[in-house]
Amino acid sequence: MNIFKLYKNKFSEILLSNNYQCNFSKLTVEPPRDPAFGDLAYNAPLILSSNLKKKPLEIGSEISLLIKNNFSEFESVELVKPGFINLKLKKDFWFNFLSAFGDNKDMLILEKKNINIEYVSANPTGPLHVGHCRGAIYGDVLANLLNFVGNKVTKEYYINDYGNQIHMFAKSVYARLLEINKKVPFPSDQGLYPGDYLKDIAKNMINKNVIQNLSNYDVIKDQIGTMAMNEAMLMIKSDLFSLGIKHDIFVSEKELVSRNLVEKTIEILSEKNCIYEGILAKPKGNENEDWEPRSQLLFKSTEFGDDIDRALKKSDGTWTYFANDVAYHAYKLERKFDKYINVLGADHAGYLKRLKACMDALSNFTSDFECKVCQLVKLYKSGEPYKMSKRAGDFITAKELVDAVGVDAVRFMMIYRSNDSQLDFDFDLVTEKTKENPVFYVQYASARIYSILGKVKFNEKDFDIKNLNLLNSDVEIDLIKKLSLWSKCLEESSKNLEPHRIPFYLYDLASSFHSFWNLGKENSDYKIIENKDSNLVQARIFLLNKILLTLKSGLSILGVTAPKSM
Repeated sequence: MNIFKLYKNKFSEILLSNNYQCNFSKLTVEPPRDPAFGDLAYNAPLILSSNLKKKPLEIGSEISLLIKNNFSEFESVELVKPGFINLKLKKDFWFNFLSAFGDNKDMLILEKKNINIEYVSANPTGPLHVGHCRGAIYGDVLANLLNFVGNKVTKEYYINDYGNQIHMFAKSVYARLLEINKKVPFPSDQGLYPGDYLKDIAKNMINKNVIQNLSNYDVIKDQIGTMAMNEAMLMIKSDLFSLGIKHDIFVSEKELVSRNLVEKTIEILSEKNCIYEGILAKPKGNENEDWEPRSQLLFKSTEFGDDIDRALKKSDGTWTYFANDVAYHAYKLERKFDKYINVLGADHAGYLKRLKACMDALSNFTSDFECKVCQLVKLYKSGEPYKMSKRAGDFITAKELVDAVGVDAVRFMMIYRSNDSQLDFDFDLVTEKTKENPVFYVQYASARIYSILGKVKFNEKDFDIKNLNLLNSDVEIDLIKKLSLWSKCLEESSKNLEPHRIPFYLYDLASSFHSFWNLGKENSDYKIIENKDSNLVQARIFLLNKILLTLKSGLSILGVTAPKSM
């Protein structure tokens, strides 16, 4: 139950019944900045003042009186400048809240949409490196979150298995085959992919004993390309598995091209009068003196919010990468999702407008389409940055990162910052067993609660809810209040596609629990199970059960374990 949303709706009903008119969407009920001010802060006086041509404090006095006359659960209703109403709930409210917390799963259902999330979609020319990790984990956690609040989510990977980069990849694998079978030195001057992982791909292909003759590349290039791509995707899926990620569907660019979907999509855009023959201006920053303007087939993306129109054909008459991308998004629309989300890396930030333009053009502005960009990850160890360069074959793979610190630490820390902020991943920090290491501190709270629960017998069905009124200390009430923020966290996280709010909340909840546990070492009155009052012990165990339930739910969304011991 999101109590903030609940009271916003209740207060709005009171205002309407008393003929107050305003834009109710602008009214908010939020936690006050300082908990000392109360439990809820209502901004209605500020919003209504301009409509009613009255001073905020004058309107606030009227609304405060309405609240006092219609709600008995508030201990205090205080009007403060410049026009907020601060409200404090009685302890009985919090006991009732705790008794029902987590019982009704339907209370967590916020939406029931059919959502497509495309994420990772790394070029299949090598293993996943750390640069892919953040977008991979962001997309996966976002999918978990949207599923958790009631949506049906399809997790999709788009395989870029068509074009020149794939030809170069096949040539690189062929060179490794010659190196292994014929002792031919791997060429260093042909722009091939030099990574050692190509040796593993080549060895796997040799073990399958399908290609018998390596003497003529042109004869076997298609066979090599197909086999190499299959091996590369097996490697990538293994890398994803090590990160705890499993997609529902893989869509092949090559297959879409073979089905003539590009031509069909261009025809659709042509019928919509979204295509023309024209000449693009010289690209900004292009100092090539040999550049010459030429007529091209162009998409009118500027009519849909893009900065420039986009080329659909290359000078050799083949389709551009963007044309294939347009066809892929047309294929997404064919499958009729309620919402489409693309998760892109920082190097693809420039694609946002053109992708939105193509979706708007194809759907006549009816598609709910959104791109989220994950900024760069910088690795640090012993105070020194780690560097990686996929092209040079010198990079840190996702598996290496997982092997170094564990999948739980990788998943938690990769989502611990907003996706649009750069993330510094500190190897030393994530292996510390201190409060400064968020993933350790949250998991330690889980292990501690499990340990406590293992020492007592507790059956929630036999528990007398009336005993919850024994939880009357400020620290216990504060823990209940912290639980009340969980539904709000879920709602805001899913609405804004901001899953980083989840680990922040879990860390805050874990910190509050640890503080409560440590208080028992200083003051015997706060001991959780070593207490003479058995009813109080049972009440505290009831509270800890609810905290554990929340920690487990949050960690499951993150794809992180809730350990029973550490």
